[in-house]
Amino acid sequence: MTDVSAPAASSSPGDSPPAVLEAIGLTKRFGALLANDHVSLAIRAGETHALLGENGAGKSTLVKMMCGLIQADSGELRFDGTPVTFPDPAASRARGVGVVFQHFALFDALTVVENVALGLPAHESLPALAARIEACVHRYGLAVEPYRRVGQLSVGERQRVEIVRCLLGDPRVLILDEPTSVLTPDESENLFRTVDLLTAEGRAVLFISHKLDEVRRLCQRATVLRGGKFIAEVDPRRESAASLARLMVGAEVPRTPRTVTHELGEPRLLVRNLTLKGDGSRGSALHDIELEIRAGEIVGIAGVAGNGQTALFEALSGERLGGDPEAIVINRVPAGALGPTERRALKAGFVPEERLGHAAAPDMRLSDNVLLTTHGDGRIVRHGIVSQSALHARFAEIVKRFDVRFGGRDPKARRLSGGNLQKFVIGREVLREPVLLVVDQPTWGVDAAAAAFIRTTLRSRAAEGCAVLVISQDLDELLEFTDRIAVMSEGRLTRPVPVEETSREAIGLAMGGALAPAPEDADAA
Repeated sequence: MTDVSAPAASSSPGDSPPAVLEAIGLTKRFGALLANDHVSLAIRAGETHALLGENGAGKSTLVKMMCGLIQADSGELRFDGTPVTFPDPAASRARGVGVVFQHFALFDALTVVENVALGLPAHESLPALAARIEACVHRYGLAVEPYRRVGQLSVGERQRVEIVRCLLGDPRVLILDEPTSVLTPDESENLFRTVDLLTAEGRAVLFISHKLDEVRRLCQRATVLRGGKFIAEVDPRRESAASLARLMVGAEVPRTPRTVTHELGEPRLLVRNLTLKGDGSRGSALHDIELEIRAGEIVGIAGVAGNGQTALFEALSGERLGGDPEAIVINRVPAGALGPTERRALKAGFVPEERLGHAAAPDMRLSDNVLLTTHGDGRIVRHGIVSQSALHARFAEIVKRFDVRFGGRDPKARRLSGGNLQKFVIGREVLREPVLLVVDQPTWGVDAAAAAFIRTTLRSRAAEGCAVLVISQDLDELLEFTDRIAVMSEGRLTRPVPVEETSREAIGLAMGGALAPAPEDADAA
């Protein structure tokens, strides 16, 4: 393990491959916040290098300096050993640095090929570009359809569009920010094969992930940041996930308890024969959905992206309305014809999959984002007038209780890292004390400590009598802390079964549409 004070060297002794892109002593301050404090990192040709750290550790700031989005206060960048300055992202792309950010930069109204064209030189026709996309998709197995409208794609599919767009620029350095956070295990394995192929071609890859087992499988080196400072450079293949987490957090990371010691109460959510027509996008139709969640339990829904999970969330939250008010009952009240505000008035809370743009307005300050889901509670807004003292008290409570980290006093939502924004959004809903909480991808892009905190928070809400529905592509997450699991496949939902009565294999088969996730004798349970 490298000593904390030892920076990455600009030359590699022995048989180490040469560094393509280096950060040497980069420092960046935002007001009173020292985001990066003399951080050094070398991304070497033919290697996959992991960048690890908690949310708010300084990873995003470092990457933004390395690709020209922001400028360092001090320190130096080197490309192929030569000092270089990237005044903007276009300059870094021209030099061969490609970045796939965690938050997507896609236009919903445009097709995939039109979105890709926006980031490439204008001399190529759309049919020619579509052919290149299909060739890239075929080579790397990324499953992207050039002429589909982006607004019809799941988050996982949008992630693949971003990756394809980056690869078409033929980068020498590829920076991947949480690339598997919305991918299924099979899709992640396909991405790993892509990364292995890229490094075999002599490219350098920087892999940012909170999934430490993936880091151990894929990466040859790992740099750990904590509190904006370089902590260590290690060989992740010689570390355990627990030891990597300790380096990131500075302490042991607890597991989430799943043992239910409280009595279950009355049904908080009843879904009966819920059917929605599709809008032309794959997996958007729902067929005869049946679901019951009682006070005090956590039910998980697994499934491959694009099989109706988004449509189900929108139906439950009131963003898509069906024809039958009785199809959805919240806290004993028929809610199928009610909109989101009326459903929140029934003490329901909702955390959508896409936090920036759906759960939070990017250009609104965090305190104003609190109002998006609390304006109808009667605590902060009364008779149409916002109580600024109540608003800022709630904002401060969210920040304190959920350890939301950011620079400045009240930044815009887009200024937060993905994990900190997720903690803010979940905290905003939890502090409303809902009796029903529906959460889509609760720990997407969140570090190990924050993920454990979020899961423990949801478990605590269930223990206090809340019914919790968790939609997640992370099967390990669902098996760790939910009580029952159902599977979504082609718009149909299997019967939820107790976690201890199913297996990864049975759930995997159900995700493919083969069978329900329960064993054959589960009917007797």
